[in-house]
Amino acid sequence: MKIHLIVRGKIGRSPEGELVDRYVKRISWPLKITELPDVGGTVPPPSATPSRDVLLDERGRQLSSEQFAELMGKWQDEGVREVRFLIGAADGHGDALRAEADLLIAFGAMTWPHMMARAMLAEQLWRASSILAGHPYHRSG
Repeated sequence: MKIHLIVRGKIGRSPEGELVDRYVKRISWPLKITELPDVGGTVPPPSATPSRDVLLDERGRQLSSEQFAELMGKWQDEGVREVRFLIGAADGHGDALRAEADLLIAFGAMTWPHMMARAMLAEQLWRASSILAGHPYHRSG
């Protein structure tokens, strides 16, 4: 299963960029990052079918790390070829994109800068892959 992060804004050389790089290197799934401008640009179509689109959105579901890992494992077992995670710019996503998504998720009720959301998503993808592999990185009680 391929992971594709489609994100608004250039992260460049920054503390957030370093965090993203740190976790992306550890993720066992093949991963691609597509950076779009803050405004404009076209979201690329899925490169494989079946695929799933997950939007990070303040109105989304709040999943525990275990629930997120379970969902990723389920999609992998079902033969989903690509999971696309979309992170919007400061104004989030439009209604049309939100309506077409397979899932909306939120990292809590607080608003996070999109560069931090990217780093948090990369960490959660690493955590999900480690949970599924039985790696001790994730310590649940």
